[in-house]
Amino acid sequence: MPSLDMELAAGGRVAGVDEAGRGPLAGPVVAAAVVLGVATSPELAELLDDSKKLTPNQRLAAYLALRASTAEIGVGAASVAEIHRLNILHASMLAMRRAVARLGIPPDLALIDGNYPPKMDCVVRCVVGGDALCLSIAAASIVAKVVRDRAMVRLAGRWPGYGWEVNAGYATPPHRAALRRLGPTRHHRSGFGTVARLRLELASFAD
Repeated sequence: MPSLDMELAAGGRVAGVDEAGRGPLAGPVVAAAVVLGVATSPELAELLDDSKKLTPNQRLAAYLALRASTAEIGVGAASVAEIHRLNILHASMLAMRRAVARLGIPPDLALIDGNYPPKMDCVVRCVVGGDALCLSIAAASIVAKVVRDRAMVRLAGRWPGYGWEVNAGYATPPHRAALRRLGPTRHHRSGFGTVARLRLELASFAD
């Protein structure tokens, strides 16, 4: 279970930072930065965990509780065009920088989930598996996941047939089947192998 130990040991303003959406075939990558502070209630802390371990209803409850709390939250994203131009790793770093920049006051320290530190105007510390260890990173993972899932639901309304409201753009069998049936959209990541191969197959078929 995540705890506030890292934030308390670091002192100052500490932001947990995490992203959602590195792996999907479609849609942006979204990052969140969350400053919880030492006054986090036990009730809120009990709701927070690695977003991958939570059910959709648990994630939503935690997200709404975070929004209703005194936690400071910044959200940033990188578009499909930026993913194509920068690659997914550097686009994720860009989304993280944008999330931290949208906090009201810059943090003294950013705790980053993973082992690759983005360049920021504050001290950065990487925490491998941080969303399962650090409460603010767990909070950021929840915010990023909920915000991105909601964005994919909105896109699904404009681009029906791919099941984004269910699969959030990940490479599920129904999504792959829809790609073959309907072809890729401008929201698909053309540099990703599955999408790139499909484009080649469709081009060959057209010839």
